[in-house]
Amino acid sequence: MKMIDEALVKHVALLSRLALDESELKRYSRQLASILSYINKLNEIDTSDVPPTSHVLSSLQNVDRPDERKRSLEVKDVLANAPNSDGDFFKIPKVIEGK
Repeated sequence: MKMIDEALVKHVALLSRLALDESELKRYSRQLASILSYINKLNEIDTSDVPPTSHVLSSLQNVDRPDERKRSLEVKDVLANAPNSDGDFFKIPKVIEGK
């Protein structure tokens, strides 16, 4: 497996449009190499008897409720706490400038 070195960090920084000075290159190279080394320890663990799982609690299931039709709130009740409204609509500040 290829180790993280300054050349690789410099290449990724260039692709990412990051400007790193020499001290940052050295620091990030050491940090990323350390992280990769730690992660590689997982390869030493025998997982042949461990079944694939999507969640550590295999008995966990989604609890769904059936959809039920209910009456909606009245428009006047919905707009009662609105800071600003216009007829049956919320009135908000313009956020997109038109041409």
